[in-house]
Amino acid sequence: MTTLITVLKGGGRYDAVWVERLARGVRRHAPAFDRILCLTDLPLAVAGVERVPLRHDWPTWWAKMEAFRPGLTRGPTLLCDLDTVLTGPADALAEPGLAAMEDYFHKGRLSSALLRWDGGELDFLHAAFAAEPERWMTPGACGPVPNAVHGDQVVIDHLMRREGLRPDFLQRLHPNLLDFYDPRRAEHGPVVIFIGAAKPDTATGPVRSAWEAP
Repeated sequence: MTTLITVLKGGGRYDAVWVERLARGVRRHAPAFDRILCLTDLPLAVAGVERVPLRHDWPTWWAKMEAFRPGLTRGPTLLCDLDTVLTGPADALAEPGLAAMEDYFHKGRLSSALLRWDGGELDFLHAAFAAEPERWMTPGACGPVPNAVHGDQVVIDHLMRREGLRPDFLQRLHPNLLDFYDPRRAEHGPVVIFIGAAKPDTATGPVRSAWEAP
């Protein structure tokens, strides 16, 4: 069974609308996913999305570490950020094999915006983080890194390197799959990634239409 996981932590910019719109895009453009799970601390009720309660009160993006909880999925699993917009065929995201988006700013480093694994392959990430969350949330916990912001992907990258795991990058596997949003262009896709201040709710043109499509 192939599963897409997204995480909605209450108190921030995102709400159920973002989950619904991501799910619509997945069903339309990546039907190879059998299930869509949303890990959340909110009373979410979105058609076609299985709500899974968060167990920890890890703040902001650190809640994404719960996506690696043992037993959540079997088979290919994709962690996908809520601000991802699908505008065309994206079943390649559901293919098996350890892979991640390469960080836009730091070549050779993974981004947790899109991260794929199989079943319990990355259970160790949750085990390590849950054992010492305060340690891992502290800047500098992973030694010298190029990232200006200490977040979940810094820890994920560090722990995977420690285990000798180097995911292949989706940009190399599928050169025409990911596209970074640029307001100067109208056409994007098929998988539109937002970086910095840009988000789907401030996008324009076909990308905004794809995000809002019923």
